[in-house]
Amino acid sequence: MENKYRKFYVDWWKIRRSTLYGLALLIVLSAGSYFGVRYAMQSDWFSPADIGSIPKDAARIISFEGDVRITRAATRETIVITRETYAAAGDTIQTQSDGRATVQMTDGSVFSVRPNSTVVIRDNSSLFGGRNVRVSLDDGQMNVRTDDQPENSENVVEMMDSETRLRSQTDASFSADQRSNGGEIRISRGSVDTTIGSQTTTLSENEYAAIGQGKITSREKLLGAPSPRTPANAAQVLDNLGSGVSVAFSWDAEGIGIVSYHIQVARSPYFSPDSMLVDRGQVTAREFRLSGLTPGTYYWRIKSMARSGQTSDWSEPPKFNVVRGSASPTIEVTGWGVEPVGGTVYIVSGRTAPGLLVRTQGREVYAGADGTFRIQVSSPTNQISLEMGDDRGNRAGFVLSLRTAQVLRRF
Repeated sequence: MENKYRKFYVDWWKIRRSTLYGLALLIVLSAGSYFGVRYAMQSDWFSPADIGSIPKDAARIISFEGDVRITRAATRETIVITRETYAAAGDTIQTQSDGRATVQMTDGSVFSVRPNSTVVIRDNSSLFGGRNVRVSLDDGQMNVRTDDQPENSENVVEMMDSETRLRSQTDASFSADQRSNGGEIRISRGSVDTTIGSQTTTLSENEYAAIGQGKITSREKLLGAPSPRTPANAAQVLDNLGSGVSVAFSWDAEGIGIVSYHIQVARSPYFSPDSMLVDRGQVTAREFRLSGLTPGTYYWRIKSMARSGQTSDWSEPPKFNVVRGSASPTIEVTGWGVEPVGGTVYIVSGRTAPGLLVRTQGREVYAGADGTFRIQVSSPTNQISLEMGDDRGNRAGFVLSLRTAQVLRRF
């Protein structure tokens, strides 16, 4: 009996040890599968067949902000872009007042479509090793950057009555105004060949040309955008009395024949008409003062005007905050959520005080009556910074993990 019991005990111990090994292996495999599937979903490996259904040689919309729409030539359907997608030959891209889009063509060139612009993809094809890109700017502004162009390639921008062929290693800006039936071409790098009728003109680095009445009406050295000086980007202006402050704006500018400046101050980084506080042209000094700014976030930009009629591009808009001098109460956010949309695009949500302003990457939304908010973000990294603020100048910042929806730190 003693030997039989001992044998049963030894067999039981062997089964139990192997079971533990099996359970450990199962746990490891399960954890690996879970994190692998989660990573694949966040990396958009399981995205719908939209990517796979991209037509051959179609242009790719690799990033976007705000309201951007595409009208499909094949179906005449207009869709609002919510994820990275494509634009086939014949499609029309339209950006609204808060919209921007970056489009990559088959030859590797990058087209940046500015707000309030209409662009038509005429051609984006490859044939016998060459690449053909042809885009029409009907209205608004667009920047184009080319790298080394493949042989037998052609990259053409149509605007008004002109056709402009871009060469390799070129940065160019195109502006079209349907109301005045005029256009502008700015070359900051490289060169282009602009044809109007039967006449072709070569525009080189740091050159500007105005187009109107079926010809180049002026051609001169490119006028650079002014450089904002004060208030600097992310500056804070203290409102000790709570009755509004006076802010002095100043900037630097270089160029021949500058006669005036145009300054805009707004509550939105898109400078939409409903957010504009100042829209003043014919400013002859390099400074401007604005009084009565209450606590909140503001954006400003400036451009130069030359005696010849040339205007520069807008400067990059710095933002600044007017805050109260008294201590701010703590702003709390609960129920953080992150929803992958596709690629590097996410929807961030949460709950805070009703009416609170949520800002990130130049975009803004207000928390609803129940305190909830949803905002679209785009980040190549695994984290994003968001700022919360109210109309009394109280502010709070959060760095959020896009993987776990956890707050990494506050600022």
